[in-house]
Formats: sequence, structure tokens, C-alpha cells
Amino acid sequence: MGKEITIYDIARELNISPATVSRGLKNSSAVSKPTIKKILEKAGEMGYRHNSFASNLRRQKSYTIGILLHTLHSNFVASVLAGIEKITAAAGYNILIVHSREDYEQEVENVRNLFHNRVDGVIASLSFSTRNLDHFNPFFEKNIPVIFFDRVEEDSEKTHVIIDNYKCGYIATQHLLQQGCRRIVLFTSSLKRNVYYQRHRGYTDALFDAGIQYDKDLLLVKDISEESALEAAQEILQMRPLPDGLFVTNDFEATVCMQALKRNGLKVPGDIAVVGFNNDSISKIVEPQLTTINYPGREMGEVTARNMVNHLNGQGNISNTNRIIIRSELIVRESSLKKGKGR
Repeated sequence: MGKEITIYDIARELNISPATVSRGLKNSSAVSKPTIKKILEKAGEMGYRHNSFASNLRRQKSYTIGILLHTLHSNFVASVLAGIEKITAAAGYNILIVHSREDYEQEVENVRNLFHNRVDGVIASLSFSTRNLDHFNPFFEKNIPVIFFDRVEEDSEKTHVIIDNYKCGYIATQHLLQQGCRRIVLFTSSLKRNVYYQRHRGYTDALFDAGIQYDKDLLLVKDISEESALEAAQEILQMRPLPDGLFVTNDFEATVCMQALKRNGLKVPGDIAVVGFNNDSISKIVEPQLTTINYPGREMGEVTARNMVNHLNGQGNISNTNRIIIRSELIVRESSLKKGKGR
């Protein structure tokens, strides 16, 4: 590995003081424009790299925000990241991304690494198996801001950004009921996580309000994968009588499951009406197009990052609120319309 070029090397080449080089690299008005130009040209020619870590360490700030994700294989997560990056980049912050792969122990290790990397704050979405927030205590104890989004501990007083998952579960189920469905399958993921627990609550309450008894045999709880969706389709095909409605809390799995049901002779929505969740791109290109809940991931990322940046820059305080709710809505398409077009 070659020697790292320093401001002293540049100063020696140009026969000027290191202090002048330092100011010139910062485009200081105390240095003439011709001299700045010479300094920048020589720095580029010699391969000089600014040591951001050292200067940030002196200022007790890293200008880095840690991003903890439960997965990277998700259209929703990708859209959240796009929103976060838009806001942080504009504010001059870097992001350091780690992901737990839905494993609690890995999440604990990721949080420890972010702490030792001296990030200024953390934006986090929890894994399926996360049991508590104890591993974030080093951040809490040093008043380093943490904002949770999507997968959160709703009973915690820590700031979190979510949608109203209960309401979404309710209106998705209510829509299927309005289409005449009476045996509605809920295909979801771990009820230990707030997002799926609340959607399940909305589902059960919508059934209750319609005078329909909850049937635990119509609840399918699985991980998020293509294999799980295919497995769910086979279980639905074995149910007697066959369900006439299906609410899946993930668009990708809804699409895979719906296509499998069609391959086995069921008509959608004629035999079974289907509603998904997220409004991913796939919902608009599958046949029939998928009715779904719009979950604005990019907006969630922007709102979360903006609150973090404002807190770090002294323009806000996340302690003033513990819950921020992003608007969501039902988007009706062909997959659920047993009673013809229209909402």
C-alpha cells in the first residue's frame, strides 16, 4: 500500500505552508483564488484524500447515520432507503447500512457495531425475533437519537414512524366483505411483530363487526418468501369449503399465491377475491391487477430521515413525540372486484 499523501506533502511540493494548504482545500477566502487552484490541482495530481474521520472526530461528530434493516430483499425497504438517502445526502450526512436478516442475535451485533462506529444517530426497523430494545441502551444512555420505523415496539416511548396497521387490516377485510366474501383467509407473518399483529387485529374486528365468527383455520402465518406463498396456495386449495376471499399482508406473496391458485383452476376474483399490501410495482403488472394497501415507503423514509437530521442539527427534538403516523389507503383493482368495477 502506497504512502498516504498529507497536506505537508502538498505544501512541500508547492513551497507554501501547510496552514495555507489546509485553508486552500477548504476554499477559504483567506487564500487567493490562483493559490487555491494550484493547491487543488496538486492535491488531485498527488492523490490526496481528505481525512474526514479525523476531522469529524475532532468535532465530536461523524456526520454518519446508521441504518438498521431487517432485510435488503424487499421493494418496500428499497423505497424507504431511497427516501432516507434523499434527505441525508442533501443535509451532508452519510449513511451506514446494516441488516439483521431477521435474526435477533445478528441485530444485537449490528447495533453494537454501529455504536462503536460512532454514528450520530440510528434509524432502525426490527427483526421478526427481536425481544426487546435492551441492545439499544448504549445509545439511549448517551442521548444518541434512535428513530424506529415500520417494525417497532409500539409500547415503547421511543420515537417511531409507522402507518395505522390496524386500520389497514380493517379496511382491507371490510372491502372483501363488501364484495360478498364470507370465508376470508388471512395470510400473514409473525404476529409477534407489531405490523402483522395490528393487521390481524383489524382483520378480526372487521369480521366481528360484520357478524362473522373468527375461524383460526383461515389464518396462515408464515415467513416472507416465494416458497411460503406457494405452500399457502396449496393449503388454501385443500380447505373445504373453499375460501372466497384472501388478504395477504405482502404484495409479492399475494402475487405468487394468486398465480398458483389460478394455475390450479380458480378464477380471480370470481372464485376468490384477493387483496395484497404495500402497493409494490408488481401489483400493477400482475393479471389481474392487485387490489392493495398503499404503503408509501419513500415518504416514510423521508419523514424519518428529516426528523433525524432536524434533531441532529438542533432544529427539532424527537423527544417531543413518540409516534408519527404516515397516511395509507386502499387501492382497488381488478383482483378483488366480485361485484364489478368501482370502489
